[in-house]
Amino acid sequence: MKDNTDTLSCVMIPMDDRQLLLPNVSIAEVVDYASTDAPKNAPGWLAGTVDWRGLSLPIISYDGANGGTITAPSANRGRIVILNTIGEHHSTVPFMALVTRGIPSQTRLTENQVKQIEGDTGSADLMRVDVDGETAFIPDLGFLESLAAEAHRQ
Repeated sequence: MKDNTDTLSCVMIPMDDRQLLLPNVSIAEVVDYASTDAPKNAPGWLAGTVDWRGLSLPIISYDGANGGTITAPSANRGRIVILNTIGEHHSTVPFMALVTRGIPSQTRLTENQVKQIEGDTGSADLMRVDVDGETAFIPDLGFLESLAAEAHRQ
């Protein structure tokens, strides 16, 4: 039997102009795209809210958080990824939501399959990585959590 102790279950999440790489444990659930519109004068990264398990969660546009524009996903491909929070705002914002441009895919990776690479990153990116020849970005979850906390205060 093969030993899987050196692999990590991960998820590749398609965004508008990039893919995100996250460990499976950071994701609470992936749900079909549905939201309410963002309020007038909302920050450029707030795509709306979603009702999930009795909570109203702010939906963060990763592209908007990186200074880009918010684009609505197509109804049949877009999803909302509900993320667990673990930072300083966890007590008030235990979950946050990200809108995707497609369906996330699961993968198992070893340390040798992920290498940090040079290149431009945005405010919401922790680092740029190469995953078996494909570029992905590891998000700055602390930054995203601070955005969710800001939306929660409004």
